[in-house]
This record gives sequence, structure tokens and C-alpha cells, in this order.
Amino acid sequence: MSKRLFVFFLFLTLTACSKNGMVGEEPPKAMIQVGKETYETKLGSYCWSSNNQGKCVDTAGPVELLKGKNPIAIKPGKAVTFKVNYSPKPDEFDVIQFINNKDTIIPFDNGRFTAPTQKGIYYYSVIARWLDKKDKNISKGDASYVFALEVK
Repeated sequence: MSKRLFVFFLFLTLTACSKNGMVGEEPPKAMIQVGKETYETKLGSYCWSSNNQGKCVDTAGPVELLKGKNPIAIKPGKAVTFKVNYSPKPDEFDVIQFINNKDTIIPFDNGRFTAPTQKGIYYYSVIARWLDKKDKNISKGDASYVFALEVK
């Protein structure tokens, strides 16, 4: 497991969940959009608080979670938009790209990032955080969403 992923899981484990939790027993579904096409992501590790109960689930990383699934075919340099149909929207995001056992945080602006320009299969984890409005050190929920892109 990479150092960044370990720090994320440690953050999930140590961050207290607010008693004023979120709706639903687990984080909402998320999609990515490439052009006019939408694709589901797979829910990875998360901590979620609802009905005055907190729950944390730890999963394998993106490469292991997506074994046997076909990556999403994409042209080099295309815009990829991350969407969560849930209110409230997450307060913070990180996007981590995994390729050849190396992870890199990539720029994520206004829910978008740009696909690589070199051909290959790239794995991603988008980490979304819902924070308490009064105390930004309290998490109402955190989730990682994973998917793979194949630049052709």
C-alpha cells in the first residue's frame, strides 16, 4: 500500500464522525462523465455516519478492486468529470492516479481532471470528504471511488 493511501486510511480511521450524520447507510453512488457518456465508479474504503451510528469499511486499492472489470476507453487529454448526485455535495476532493505501482495526486479543478496523453491503463481513486460546517476537523463522511481509464 502506498504512503498516500495509508495516510488516507489512517485519516478515515482517526477522524471522528459527527452525531449529526448523513442520509443513507453508506456513501452515495458516484459517476464519471467523459463527453456525453456516464460511467459508474466502484465504492472503495469509506467512513459514514447515519442514524447516530458510524461505520468504516476498508477495502483493497483500485487495482485489486477493479480486477476483471474493463477500463473505460478514452482519448488522450479528454476531460473527465466526477459527479456525486447527493446533497450536500462533498466539501473536499483528492484524485490519486495509480500507474506501474506508483501513485500521484493529480490536479482536480471544479470536479474535473484531464486524462493522460500517453496510451495505457490508469487507475484512479477520487477521495470525497463531507465536513462538518462548524468544525472542519469533524468528518460527516469520507469515501473513495475507484475506476480505471484506458487511454487509446
